[in-house]
Amino acid sequence: MSFLAIKFEPLAVEVGFTDTMLRIVLADGREISSPLAWFPRLLNATPEQRRNWRLIGGGIGIHWESVDEDISVESLLAVK
Repeated sequence: MSFLAIKFEPLAVEVGFTDTMLRIVLADGREISSPLAWFPRLLNATPEQRRNWRLIGGGIGIHWESVDEDISVESLLAVK
């Protein structure tokens, strides 16, 4: 029996925050969270600056213009 391996790119569709975490919802329904401490620009940003995000590359990343921050979804999912 053989399996067909399908590679897909995880895409962000929504971004949110708690007091200490960055939360991203992916197109396939998964949710991932990362500590804001990993992203000092976002940690030190105002709530308004954090809400001012946009998807880049169709969802492969997120950009915050006002704090000059870019985060790729793939980097958040990478295991080292």
